[in-house]
Amino acid sequence: MKLTFLGTGTSQGVPVIGCSCAVCRSVDPRDHRLRTSIMLEANGQVVVVDTGPDFRQQMLRAGVTRLDGVVFTHAHKDHIAGLDDVRPFNYRQKSATQIYATKDVQKALRREFYYCFDEHRYPGVPDLALNSIQTKAFSAAGIPFIPLPVKHMNLPVLGFRIGNLAYITDANFIPEETFQKMGSPDVLVLNALRHTPHPSHFTLTEAIEIVERVKPKQAYFTHISHQLGIHHEVGGQLPDNIYLAYDGLTVHL
Repeated sequence: MKLTFLGTGTSQGVPVIGCSCAVCRSVDPRDHRLRTSIMLEANGQVVVVDTGPDFRQQMLRAGVTRLDGVVFTHAHKDHIAGLDDVRPFNYRQKSATQIYATKDVQKALRREFYYCFDEHRYPGVPDLALNSIQTKAFSAAGIPFIPLPVKHMNLPVLGFRIGNLAYITDANFIPEETFQKMGSPDVLVLNALRHTPHPSHFTLTEAIEIVERVKPKQAYFTHISHQLGIHHEVGGQLPDNIYLAYDGLTVHL
């Protein structure tokens, strides 16, 4: 299975017009971060986790020609706003896009993309097939997912154990039961927003502490804000098995 980081930034981490901070002025492409999303490829199938506002740009940039499923972690706009742009895949593949989401996330999708669920749909709107998930294991396009419940302040969010990968974004608390379900994956992907405390995200120090507890062979930090700093400076200060992810990075699992 191949993991591709489609985006590793946050709404605080996307280049801003007129911003003069070090990240926005950086010429290092690893500092040019779109909103957080990953793509998984296995046996010719392609599944994306979250479709943020940059989804279309991410798909074009990565040269993606098929999409077999979308799995959602939670319903915040920076993780769902690009869903409308699955429609070219509907047209190309002549089929609905399989969506995997909790009932709460489905409620948000039905509200934000109401026109996709009307009884008499306008021609050409996205064709979405909703599949309900909770905390039990499920399969998306033949790829096995084990949900990992975490908390984003007070909001329940799902991370996932996917084969040898554990993926958690938008969290600041991991319950003990989730640590048990996660085990010790070969690769852990975890959010690390910035250095200073935040009410709903792990800091860099907190993320490192979790890696030290989980003990994966490799860890990658994502959901990075401008406040964390530029890639080569922060990455150079991390332990040997921990890396800052960047847009376009691929990892073979």
